[in-house]
Order: sequence, then C-alpha cells, then structure tokens
Amino acid sequence: MRKDLANRVYATDEEREYAIEKATNLENSLSSAFVTFVKPMLQSHVTGGFWLGLPTGFCRKHMPKKDTNITLIDEDKLEFDTLYLANKQGLSAGWRGFAIEHKLVDGDTLVFQQMSLTTFKVDC
Repeated sequence: MRKDLANRVYATDEEREYAIEKATNLENSLSSAFVTFVKPMLQSHVTGGFWLGLPTGFCRKHMPKKDTNITLIDEDKLEFDTLYLANKQGLSAGWRGFAIEHKLVDGDTLVFQQMSLTTFKVDC
C-alpha cells in the first residue's frame, strides 16, 4: 500500500530556525567533556526509509571505522540499539524505533552527546 504523501507535515523555515536555536543553546550548556552535534530532522529521517545520516566531519573524527552497534539513550534513560553503517556514516537498524517512540517529525532538532565510542545521550 502506498503511503499518503499529501498528509505529511513539513516544518516552516521559522519552525526549523527556532528548533535549531533551542537545540544549539542546549548543546552550548552541556559539559565540554563529551563531543556533541546538533541534527535537524528531515522527512527522510522520520518517515519512510528512517535513515539518519550523521555529520561527515564528526564521523571521520569520532565514529568507528566499521559497522557497529550504537546505543542511544534518551532523556528518560531508555536505551535504543541502532546500527551505525561506517561507509554510509549514518544510523540504520533501530533508528526507526527511536524516531517513532519519540514521535519525531520534520523540523525537530536533536542534540547528540557522545558518551563513549558506541553510546550517545540524545536530547529531543
């Protein structure tokens, strides 16, 4: 069955800017002991394919060089196992569950804080 693309909700530029500003302020308040990045959500991240590409520079410097399980920990300390695909520099298996559980939509912005090589605290 084909998904109803007409009912998708797209964030306005103003909504995106507000979410990014709010996330950036949160990122700036976090401990500098851990590396962080801000990731605005697009439709492809939260519907359909549920693929989350990560920042290239961050991946080159801080991520494993081979496919690895990555644990995402949310604000409630719930853990979500995902699969990091090193060659594609993004999260695949398990990302869908995280996105759905947190009701992520186009325009939401997340703050990722790397706690270890394979663990991230994620603020939605």
